[in-house]
Amino acid sequence: MAEPGRLPARLPALLRHPAAAPLAVLAAGAAGSAHLYRTDPHEPGHWLPACPFRLLTGLLCPACGGTRMVYDLMHGHFAQAWLDNRVLLLVSPFALVLLGRWTWAGLHGRSWHPRLGPRGVAAVLAVAVTWSVVRNVVDGF
Repeated sequence: MAEPGRLPARLPALLRHPAAAPLAVLAAGAAGSAHLYRTDPHEPGHWLPACPFRLLTGLLCPACGGTRMVYDLMHGHFAQAWLDNRVLLLVSPFALVLLGRWTWAGLHGRSWHPRLGPRGVAAVLAVAVTWSVVRNVVDGF
């Protein structure tokens, strides 16, 4: 038996297992999704975190509308999800594939460390900045 305040000997080994991190992300995502499913972010008075960038600047960040988009997708409102955040909706399948790949590798005892080269980083940043500018300048985007 472990002493009070000390972790059991096996626990640190479990936390270092390659599947621990992706499974923790999946569990947190499932818990957040369950809460979001019952909480309409389109209505005032909900308990959901606000975008810190928007609170500080009043501008929309590249991910603003993502919570509403996920809520709308879970309730089958695809057109509204498109209006909430077009770019995030388009890249979501890729993010899910990466999460699936990470989980698959972890469950098979392998670590997976995807690499994004300088051109990839530049492309992601260019899309994020362009999307932020467009949605803040063009009315109704």
